[in-house]
Amino acid sequence: MSAGAPLSPEAAAALLRAAAAERQAIPPLRERLAQADLAGAYAVQEANTRAALAEGRRLVGRKIGLTSRAVQAQLGVDQPDFGMLFADMAVGDGEPVALSRLIQPKVEAEIALVLGRDLPFERHTYADLLRATEYCLPAIEIVDSRIADWNIRFVDTVADNASSGLFVLGGRPVRPTEVDMSACAMTMCRGEETVSRGNGRACLGHPLNAAVWLADVMARQGRPLSAGDIVLTGALGPMVNVSPGDQFDVEIAGLGAVSACFAPA
Repeated sequence: MSAGAPLSPEAAAALLRAAAAERQAIPPLRERLAQADLAGAYAVQEANTRAALAEGRRLVGRKIGLTSRAVQAQLGVDQPDFGMLFADMAVGDGEPVALSRLIQPKVEAEIALVLGRDLPFERHTYADLLRATEYCLPAIEIVDSRIADWNIRFVDTVADNASSGLFVLGGRPVRPTEVDMSACAMTMCRGEETVSRGNGRACLGHPLNAAVWLADVMARQGRPLSAGDIVLTGALGPMVNVSPGDQFDVEIAGLGAVSACFAPA
């Protein structure tokens, strides 16, 4: 393929895999894809999902991105996006993370749902999600981008698995009927400094709005959510940049605490 030839989904997926393996970000994809629209971007993501599964990686859930109306407006879209979560992306609560695993990480606090039932329907309701959710957990998503300088638009982040990196789950499960997910306040601290605040309403008005959207989309995509899946429902407050040696402590009212620690350089 010549330098200026449009990229097929498989070729773009290979570039992203190489960027991740080499920890070297690449220029944006949006002007290089043969099909630079939503379907084309998800075709790139699906190519890398198939490659990961072929390598033996275990799919354990999904993340929902772009749940902030302000961020959607910034990227010129009117909907969230999704990415795949694999078992090797999970980090223990408080377990040191080597920055060599990442390129340009940021952190955000979220509510995670762990499902106890399959969600196979074309259209889901709050009741479906509440019945299917076995428990909720506080979570920190460690987002990352294989696109240089976070110079992303909607096509770039979708192709890049919704800018996924790693994720940390808290260890105290709470039943969804025992917490008001829309009202619970979130505080994220780095040491003594508060670096992010928010609540469940920042996530499409209610985290279950995001979860219902995801369940519907995944059923239509042929990868429906299943019992045991983890769902990261979206950011409760602003993302924060990560530096070597940082520790982030998150408290979500009604759900408890979770921490992400990064090893010194």
